[in-house]
Amino acid sequence: MSKELFSPVIETERLTIRALTADDAESLLEIFSDPEVMRYWNTAPWTSIEDALDFIEQSGDAMQRQEAIILGMYLKSTGELAGKCMLFSYDSASRRAEIGFGLSRACWGKGYINEAGEALIQYGFNVLGLRRIEAEIDPDNQSSGKALEKLGFSQEGLLRQRWEVNGIVSDSAMYGRLASDHAAQHGQAAMHGANA
Repeated sequence: MSKELFSPVIETERLTIRALTADDAESLLEIFSDPEVMRYWNTAPWTSIEDALDFIEQSGDAMQRQEAIILGMYLKSTGELAGKCMLFSYDSASRRAEIGFGLSRACWGKGYINEAGEALIQYGFNVLGLRRIEAEIDPDNQSSGKALEKLGFSQEGLLRQRWEVNGIVSDSAMYGRLASDHAAQHGQAAMHGANA
């Protein structure tokens, strides 16, 4: 597979989704140092610009190694970084990856996760040839659960006491969406679109 496939630029109605650069470090730090944004993550809130720069460098390395796609979501209206979305834990033999998002609190409730998520899912299924996309969330994170269900994911299980961050133990709810789920759910719409 070509390395370019792991560093796409994806356009949606309101977003440009592309690789992060060092220029994004301050915006990233602002988003991911917010304890509310990081409330359900399996890592503590970021504390320094180094955290952001390290993340950008590690993201670029992972994409070079074709292990993950980690992209910034930029608002077309202002150019502002709204957050990040990623396909990671990529397993080429099993044609599987995990999806994740992080969104600035100022951008919550505006449908950006659904917009970016569906675009990234389509990229995973149609370009990378994925068969399955997974997501793992804290079951208390009801807004993420609703967002995943809106994106066509099904809750498949619960892993008890999976994480411990800063002394807090939490479970993981596991979600999955198959390429064949997508075809069954959206086949009519896709066929209609092809005839348009």
